[in-house]
Amino acid sequence: MNNQAAATILIVDDNYGHARLIIKNLKRSGLKNNIVHLDNGRRALDYLFGEGEFEGEEHIRDIVLILDLNMPVMDGYQVLKFMRSDKRTRHIPVIVLSTTDDKNEISRCYNLGCNLFMTKQIGCDDFEDTIKRLGQIFSTGEIPRIKDDKNG
Repeated sequence: MNNQAAATILIVDDNYGHARLIIKNLKRSGLKNNIVHLDNGRRALDYLFGEGEFEGEEHIRDIVLILDLNMPVMDGYQVLKFMRSDKRTRHIPVIVLSTTDDKNEISRCYNLGCNLFMTKQIGCDDFEDTIKRLGQIFSTGEIPRIKDDKNG
């Protein structure tokens, strides 16, 4: 992750087992970034904007978001729509990581502004391979950012 090496990876997924596997395999791929896991979209927005339980701890800089779609309280679609409509967060790279492979749902995510969509494979080994590929993207590539006045 060339210019994103110091970025915090924010994983928003209500499935604790999936989140643990994501974290384990990102670290296994050599990723050294700080990783934060939250279990629903409302908590993610509170984290980003320094509200609720994260009052005064705004985290809108140097974040890459890995977002699940189907979650309680606020789903991934709502989070993505909100982030892209707010000038403070529209620059944050968002990777949707979901079990769906429905072309309409994938298109919906891209239309809402996700930078990358990846499908969680069903088998454990396949899921681990998906996360290892994601770790390789972080370590060797750059996720396109939406530019704003502060981020050039």
